[in-house]
Amino acid sequence: MNLIQTWRWYGPNDPVSLQDVRQAGATGVVSALHQIPHGDEWPIQLIQERKATIEAAGLEWSVVESVPVHEAIKTRNDHAEYYLENYRKTLRNLSKCGIKTVCYNFMPVLDWTRTDLALPLANGAKALYLDWTDLAVFDLKILGRAGGEAFYKPEILAKVEERYAAMTKEQQAALQEIVLMGVPTEGGVTLEALQESIEVYSSIGKHGLQENLTYFLENIAEVCEEEGIRMTIHPDDPPFPILGLPRIASSKEDLEFILQAVDRPFNGICFCTGSLGAGDHNDLPAMLDAVGDRVYFAHLRNVKKDALGNFHESDHLDGDVDMCAIMERLVKLNAQRHQAIPFRPDHGHQMLDDLQKVTNPGYSAIGRLKGLAELRGLEMGIKNSGI
Repeated sequence: MNLIQTWRWYGPNDPVSLQDVRQAGATGVVSALHQIPHGDEWPIQLIQERKATIEAAGLEWSVVESVPVHEAIKTRNDHAEYYLENYRKTLRNLSKCGIKTVCYNFMPVLDWTRTDLALPLANGAKALYLDWTDLAVFDLKILGRAGGEAFYKPEILAKVEERYAAMTKEQQAALQEIVLMGVPTEGGVTLEALQESIEVYSSIGKHGLQENLTYFLENIAEVCEEEGIRMTIHPDDPPFPILGLPRIASSKEDLEFILQAVDRPFNGICFCTGSLGAGDHNDLPAMLDAVGDRVYFAHLRNVKKDALGNFHESDHLDGDVDMCAIMERLVKLNAQRHQAIPFRPDHGHQMLDDLQKVTNPGYSAIGRLKGLAELRGLEMGIKNSGI
């Protein structure tokens, strides 16, 4: 039994079509109803319509990524129960449509964070990039977060004033837009909303956010077990506290805490090698050894870091992540399962013809096609070698 090769598709407005997905060789689709506001119930009719569209293209809707967890739940405010009930209803509706694997994250306010969406590479392709000095410029000069200096290395702080002074107003605005951007089909957050959220989360902290995640999982556990739903939490991206916001899925210890806090089979992990690989503190093969039994979905991409921790997304088999070791472990885990593990090539370089097209950052077609082909070959080589 092979791993299930999947591909993220943002829906009918995605520049990459389902026909493109099928030509890339994927058999599964990872999608979500991004048009529905966060926290609202997903109606069965709309789920069925999306599923029918995917199946008409000869593909299967393998994973929902994601059913967003509303901020009221993450902060556990007075409206949390309303949104928890909507979440439970959505899970039941997905189950009725035969969709049983859900990816979600518990990152406060912001999803993945980058400072450049089109870093030019030596071969002419473009990659996503996080530069800590640029992030510090946003944090300390644009956002103006009090006490933010304590987060950054002295080498980074030494560059902030000069970097900021060299930026035009247009460059500052572009940096702000990139940092605040959200899922491409949903839009980002405002500077004012971020400032308010930082204040809220300062009193919650890491321990409080862990408690709120536990509360969330305990409140959906019965539905998940009744319906056979498997929840997979996506790690923090990058795996560090960002802009004063706590992070709780950034390390081996974090993932083990999540699994132990609600130690029931439905509570699983989406193992994202790019997110976790951006931190030098993470030994990814060891992490997968520790939590692999509860890995129900995988995002496979690679990163290259420099001495300051700045990183860009590299070719899938060429980076700081030992993708061979990861794939070897996934193949062994998969051989023990009754249900195959889905994975997707996560992100990809903008390259070749896609350089002339408008694409969702990280989700152009050709770079991901290249990544999927490499990962498919790696899986086959490992299986055929008998490792």
